[in-house]
Amino acid sequence: MRWMGLDYGDRRIGVALSDELGWTAQGHSVLERRKPEDDMEKLRIIAVENGVTDIVVGLPKNMNGSIGPRGELCQAFAEELRAKLGLPVYLWDERLTTVAAERTLLSADVSRKKRKQVIDKMAAALILQGYMDAKSKG
Repeated sequence: MRWMGLDYGDRRIGVALSDELGWTAQGHSVLERRKPEDDMEKLRIIAVENGVTDIVVGLPKNMNGSIGPRGELCQAFAEELRAKLGLPVYLWDERLTTVAAERTLLSADVSRKKRKQVIDKMAAALILQGYMDAKSKG
């Protein structure tokens, strides 16, 4: 079983993959968004090449737990993934994952330019790891 985690944004999609045992998540890549059909095809290729069986998409919730416009876009994206890739897709609360990724990179003294290149895949890895940790406890 191999999982793919996604941090879906306006301009980029951060991608993370689990190890084959589903214990740890690692950042894989950052896709610059172009056309929705191209984005889906790139994600399909990553899923097929890596034997992905399940996908986790970060769901940005407001701090009070409600879902705003950005969250609704992620829900629609998750539905499209289910339909086009034919894989189970789960939504996972991603509140503060980008903040946590940014803090980690700042504490590691990573340059601003380098942070911009990796923050989305790091956020995807945090989303996926959080989901897998909760699943293993549940």
